[in-house]
Amino acid sequence: MLTDAVQFLLRTAFDLIACALFLRFWMQWVRVPFHDPFAQFVMRVTHFAVSPLRRVIPGFFGLDWASLIPFYVAELLSVLGSLWLQDYPFAAAGVAVLPAFLLLALAAALRLALYLLIGFVLLQAVLSWVNPFSPHAPLFYALARPILKPFQKLIPPIGGVDLTPMVALIVVQLLLIAPVSALERLARAMVW
Repeated sequence: MLTDAVQFLLRTAFDLIACALFLRFWMQWVRVPFHDPFAQFVMRVTHFAVSPLRRVIPGFFGLDWASLIPFYVAELLSVLGSLWLQDYPFAAAGVAVLPAFLLLALAAALRLALYLLIGFVLLQAVLSWVNPFSPHAPLFYALARPILKPFQKLIPPIGGVDLTPMVALIVVQLLLIAPVSALERLARAMVW
């Protein structure tokens, strides 16, 4: 029981750090307005990890690798910490299971990123109905735009109602169910 509580706290701590790092990466990739207080909060919270890495890891292909790599490392540490708390025999397994750990961390990172994308779409949809003139509306619109834009090209509004958030949520859920879960099952089979 104590192990479950410690494992929960460990995963929560690493997932919160990973969420902030992914948010920073995503905000820079979609070029959100950084004058928003929420955007400034994310930049300040992640500065400790990203700032030193910028000296070593440059951006390639328009991606902020100094934010993306620590995001992945946080998920890798979360996976390794959870396995350690479950008494996984690291010494007996050797380095042969390293690819499985890397795949498990990739699956966890993809799962967390997709859940965050779901959150962006939901926040944007709720704000568009409840308070479209909120000062945070441009930020959440910018965060959800890359997910919604392909669907908005295909599905016109029906009676003035935009159905693309619902379609986008269904597609992201399918991505969670099919490829991400398959990757996680493959990695778990390699670990055990």
